[in-house]
Amino acid sequence: MTTIASPQTLGTALRAARKRMGLTQPELALAAGVGVRFIVDLEGGKPTVRLEQVLRVVDAVGGSLVLSGLDAGADQAPGGSHGA
Repeated sequence: MTTIASPQTLGTALRAARKRMGLTQPELALAAGVGVRFIVDLEGGKPTVRLEQVLRVVDAVGGSLVLSGLDAGADQAPGGSHGA
């Protein structure tokens, strides 16, 4: 698992995944339904990318986004407790 702490680490991780899959930036853009410029910016660590498109790219390289250390899902967990 890769810890993503910045746009740069996300870009580096996605570039590595793309290369492991043997994809070019245009091929990944096509698979993810985004533009090539978006892939270039994302891999370059540009901080102003759209989350929806980031998630498409993550999915296209077979990944998923997981948040840890947050209790955000507790309200939605079946049988979860809602207070003390």
